[in-house]
Amino acid sequence: RDHAAARDAVRGELDMARDIGAQLMAEWKLFEVVTMARDKNEYLLRPDLGRRLSESARQMLESRCAKGCDLQIVIGDGLSVTAVATQAPRLLPMIATQSSERGWKLGQPFVVRHCRVGAMNDVGELLAPGVVVLLIGERPGLATAESLSAYMAFRPRPDDTDADRNLISNIHARGVPLPEAAARVVNLAAQMLERQTSGVGLKEQH
Repeated sequence: RDHAAARDAVRGELDMARDIGAQLMAEWKLFEVVTMARDKNEYLLRPDLGRRLSESARQMLESRCAKGCDLQIVIGDGLSVTAVATQAPRLLPMIATQSSERGWKLGQPFVVRHCRVGAMNDVGELLAPGVVVLLIGERPGLATAESLSAYMAFRPRPDDTDADRNLISNIHARGVPLPEAAARVVNLAAQMLERQTSGVGLKEQH
């Protein structure tokens, strides 16, 4: 049963209305863009295509998103739509509220279909935010298919690698609970903005 749930999580396609919810979509004016992976099979076979935004996505972001914000939240389906559907609709408002309390300018959130972590680099190049937060479904294991990750980077650029990013993983009911995850994301973003860096040179302070 657990194995079947994991397979469904990986193979499932994101449905914005079902997985994000019409109320949240309307409240946050959420919209969807795609990477260069044309379908789920190509996404699974060609990770490189999931790291690059399509040309239509780039045009949409440039027309609909403000540049130079303090914090840019991105929701990516990743390898578990189940995780995104379970965690992201509640986590997004928590992060946004705590960001506003710090006086930060929050970018227009959006959703990326067939998304790999490297897509953060294109977001950074196009929108030039201080910090990008990518909420993305983790590869499901037999323990749970509901685990979300928050990848974070200070001013990501095209050549950035995992060494330039920080990660808060295992966001789910039996792992890192949502209130704690939101607080950690915002606190880590504050460190990045203060020190003007991210990745291996920055250790999360609790």
